[in-house]
Amino acid sequence: MADTFRDVFKLPDLKRRILFTLGMLFVFRLGAHIPTPGINSAAMSQLFEGSGVLGFLDLFAGGALRRFSLFSLGVAPYINASIVLQLAAVIFPALERLQKEGPQGQKKMTQYTRYGAIFFAFVQAIGMAMWLRRAGVLAASGLDFFVAVITAVTGSVAVMWLGEEMTDHGIGNGISLLIFAGIVARLPEAVIQTLSMVSSGEMNVVTLILALAVMVAVLAGAVLLEQGQRRLPVQYAKRVVGNRVYGGQSSFIPLRVNMGGVMPIIFASSLLIFPSTVLRLFHGTERLANYFAPGSWLYTVLYVVLIVFFGFFYTAMVFNPSDIADNMKKNGGFILGIRPGKPTSDYIEKIASRITLVGSVFLVVVALVPDLLTNVFGITSFYFGGTSVLIIVGVALEIVEQVNSQLLMRNYEGVLKRAKGGRGLLRF
Repeated sequence: MADTFRDVFKLPDLKRRILFTLGMLFVFRLGAHIPTPGINSAAMSQLFEGSGVLGFLDLFAGGALRRFSLFSLGVAPYINASIVLQLAAVIFPALERLQKEGPQGQKKMTQYTRYGAIFFAFVQAIGMAMWLRRAGVLAASGLDFFVAVITAVTGSVAVMWLGEEMTDHGIGNGISLLIFAGIVARLPEAVIQTLSMVSSGEMNVVTLILALAVMVAVLAGAVLLEQGQRRLPVQYAKRVVGNRVYGGQSSFIPLRVNMGGVMPIIFASSLLIFPSTVLRLFHGTERLANYFAPGSWLYTVLYVVLIVFFGFFYTAMVFNPSDIADNMKKNGGFILGIRPGKPTSDYIEKIASRITLVGSVFLVVVALVPDLLTNVFGITSFYFGGTSVLIIVGVALEIVEQVNSQLLMRNYEGVLKRAKGGRGLLRF
């Protein structure tokens, strides 16, 4: 571990990427503490104490929503725009063709996503500002309302830019890293809050031990879910070219149990935030908005359905059985007992669908652990829930994989450079 850590900072490019990522995260955390003018901080704290919805939304904003700061909306508008655009690409052939046009098409899709993120940011900012003004948190003047909306939208655009820059010039997916940073930043507060609950008698030691055991089980399950895979054995036929025999070896196709990673959880959570925000635009709809609050039966049902849906949807986006079957056929590969071509594609798709269903169900079980802690153990403000664990584990493993791939690539470069310096090593 120490050698790996030392090697990371020996490579200039990798060191620059890591330092750039840390710098962007620092800017993100700094913006989360810049307050919006016209906000009554004391009234905002009381509002959060009486609402589990805001606490859940604040989870993805990294504490910025609690202060209604510059980055109070977080990455939710950008994620909502991404979901809508990806679903639209399935419905409209023109967007689907644009998505497959390579770098130019992806650039255009990214531009559409940005426009959509600004639209969703305005809708959510107006809804939040109107609701906070009715609750007495935001000053009643029109100027304060306008400043609050513009500040929230500007902060959302800044968060979107930070995420894209981290993706292009840093390590890992920028949007996932911002959510990861927001969750990790609140862990010390969660530990202090839990200890205070134990000391005040609100939580006894036995309950704490049981809750910790559940969290350890969730953590182990999240790692197992991220690393689990089904290996399909592939056999390659022997080919004789001249005096040499090629092929004949065995290999496998690794099918991950959870191909979507943490994206189904993030997509489902972000999409369910939008209805409650829109309902707050209108007076007298607070009761209806509570049906979409975390903990309600409707929210739980929709949450489960959306996690399973996005599990299959994201798998269909990143995994194409037809391409795998065609590549196997071109290289003389086949699965024992399955004919090459379409039968192989259908077989791989069937296996992938079964694995995705199992992975999605397990994802739902892990994500609903906060409700288990609330209903079974009676813990009303426990923070370290299943959604948080899945995001932390998924993003952390993704970062480790990217760092390892960068180190492996540099090691191969070192071998090639040494080979070029040797005598006759690269001659044929």
